[in-house]
Amino acid sequence: MKTPWKNDDELFALAKQKLFVALVGDILDKLGCQHQFLPAQIKPIQNSMVLIGRAMPVLEADHFAEKYEGRSPLSQQPFGLMFQALDDLKHNEIYICTGSSLRYALWGGLMSTRAMKCGAAGAVLHGYHRDSNEIERLGFPVASMGSYAQDQGPRGKVIDWRVPIEIDGVRINPGDVIFGDRDGVLVVPKDKVDEAFIGAFEKAKDENKVLKALQQGMPTVEAFETFGIM
Repeated sequence: MKTPWKNDDELFALAKQKLFVALVGDILDKLGCQHQFLPAQIKPIQNSMVLIGRAMPVLEADHFAEKYEGRSPLSQQPFGLMFQALDDLKHNEIYICTGSSLRYALWGGLMSTRAMKCGAAGAVLHGYHRDSNEIERLGFPVASMGSYAQDQGPRGKVIDWRVPIEIDGVRINPGDVIFGDRDGVLVVPKDKVDEAFIGAFEKAKDENKVLKALQQGMPTVEAFETFGIM
């Protein structure tokens, strides 16, 4: 399928300029992918933040001691594999994490600083972030369920990364595209990316036609019959 973009850098720049998340979600519905939005509670921590990038899924688990003897080598590692996962972030990737309870924060300011140095595009958390002022000062795009200061150090560990995860039944595979704005966070399966975004760019053009028609007084019934969208 021929696309008007040559690579992810161009696609993501065009999407930020011309699209919003709802448009892409509408196209995924038509493609038969009708359960791709993460829970409504997961939102960018500032309304102006937009996240778009390739998923680097991270699996977290509760672990109620920072370090103790156990059968798993992870028991001896504070934060488990979190530092290794963070250092493995690549250009245009989004750290997207799930698996733990809601008892502690999964992301913070120092993690944002490191992620930016790695060229990452954002973080999406099925849980909380902390260090809100620092993250907002950095301008690093983060979506979460809210802010909560309690540390994950003695409470949770990353147990794997670059593995498939699920959030509220939405499967996230490495390389899927994550697109988020103030209205929600969407997972675009990697095999649907070209089709979904080409359709979204076309829908954006058509919605502008509908907008002009409505501004000129066209009734909604006629507008829908004429353009097929609303």
